[in-house]
Amino acid sequence: MNNILVFCETQNGHLKRSSQELLQKGAKSGHKVFALLLGSSSTAAPECAHHGAKVVLTAKSPALDQYNSELYLAALDAACETSNPSVILAATSSSAKDLFPRFAAKKNLGLVSDGIALTLQGDEVLVTKPLYAGKCFAQASFENSQIKIVLMRPNQLPVDHANSSLTAEVTDLQVPQLDLSTIVKEVVKGASEKLDLTEANIIVAGGRGFKEAANFKLLNELASVLGATVGATRAVVDEGWVSHSMQVGQTGKTVAPTLYIAVGISGAIQHLAGMSGSKVIVAINNDPSAPIFQKATYGIVGDLFSVLPALTEEFRKILKA
Repeated sequence: MNNILVFCETQNGHLKRSSQELLQKGAKSGHKVFALLLGSSSTAAPECAHHGAKVVLTAKSPALDQYNSELYLAALDAACETSNPSVILAATSSSAKDLFPRFAAKKNLGLVSDGIALTLQGDEVLVTKPLYAGKCFAQASFENSQIKIVLMRPNQLPVDHANSSLTAEVTDLQVPQLDLSTIVKEVVKGASEKLDLTEANIIVAGGRGFKEAANFKLLNELASVLGATVGATRAVVDEGWVSHSMQVGQTGKTVAPTLYIAVGISGAIQHLAGMSGSKVIVAINNDPSAPIFQKATYGIVGDLFSVLPALTEEFRKILKA
């Protein structure tokens, strides 16, 4: 039996869905799963157990509450010494995309990022990932790597209900004191309380069809009814209507929600590259030949200023019933 180490991330004190996916994937493989929690996120140790971790490794230093590459590398080193993993799993988050290439280079290990499908069978690890903005897909494996590192896109793997009867051994890691060359003083968070786009199960996104920033209130109303996160195209971001954190696409965020509602979006290849992994895509556009309809599960050809308020009202009725 091999050991699998899962780098777990939290939001508001709870495990992110992406970490739940990886813990359950590791547990279903039959291998022993170790979860790594750093800083104040250590309070999520019981959740890690409920999703399949047999051992939870914690480092509770307040210095680890904010991401710092030097400290996190030291903590990851300590976690590997304790767990002796053959595989490390993490979500393709901003922290992981900075941390694990550094770790792989330092240890001369193989790394595959941006995975959308994962096979763990015996010693074999196979990862499917998109290339060239999703125009084709590659299946990657590992050779001559003592530890195989896989970064998976969020919302790609199924998540079953947590099993609250499961427990795990909790081990405190001893992370060495370092003479740091960089110190994170403060992280200023955005005002929105909505889930990050990469974690959201429902996304409503708008494009240039809204004509001006003020009209985005129609999209916000729909998002409020559905409990969705709002996204946007690069054109909208470039116009300054919304922040870059809301951009979906090749130069923004790659998302894979259960439901993606694209409103006033024509479907440029760069945008499709960021959302084509959505389970159900609903497109609303007044141009029947818009490329977005080629990817859509359902399409509505019509004026968004008429369709969107009516759709919002229907959802409101359904959800109140």
